[in-house]
Amino acid sequence: PSMPMSRLQLPYANWDEYFATLSKATRKDLRRKFRKAERAPKIEMEVVTDITPLLDEIYPLYLAVHERSPLKFETLTKDYFRGVAERMPDRARFFIWRQNERIVAFSFCLVCGEAIYDECIGLNYSVALDLHLYFYTLRDIIAWSLQQRLKYYYSNPLNYEPKLHLDCELVPLDLYITHTNPLLNLIFRRVIKYLGPTRHDPVLQRFPNAHEL
Repeated sequence: PSMPMSRLQLPYANWDEYFATLSKATRKDLRRKFRKAERAPKIEMEVVTDITPLLDEIYPLYLAVHERSPLKFETLTKDYFRGVAERMPDRARFFIWRQNERIVAFSFCLVCGEAIYDECIGLNYSVALDLHLYFYTLRDIIAWSLQQRLKYYYSNPLNYEPKLHLDCELVPLDLYITHTNPLLNLIFRRVIKYLGPTRHDPVLQRFPNAHEL
């Protein structure tokens, strides 16, 4: 098993209805975080399908988040974001948050059928931690998804602690691995279960459907 995605079902009319289903402790924590952002200069969001004019501004924010993660997947390039915008304008959605006309956060998502896939985020860390922008942007994306009558919100692997408290469930992904030497695969087959990355993340075991991994 690879590091799983997470999924939140969206059978709600709006953010407030979903928010009311969360635990009391989670609601209290999120209200505190949102109040701090709301006391700061106003943050405004827009959603675009073509990110090309803003690439020079958003790409450093993506790299800042990517480099901060202790476990990394592939590093996306400017050409990747440009290509997605050009080839998939019907599905690509780029969420942009500005404060005092400066981009402080962005999120790249794909809309497919009744689901939205939150692929990656970029944050300006000069304000992101103080204003809890990860949660602020997540709230806006979920609220937007509900307005669009989408049924599922998917999030990429990692950062499982907040997803657990937001009542997400795990969506298992599989890794397929083989050694180039067929003889070594006889040994590899026996030890591979001890090398799986999910064994080393204690938060995963707290999800209700962790047994599906």
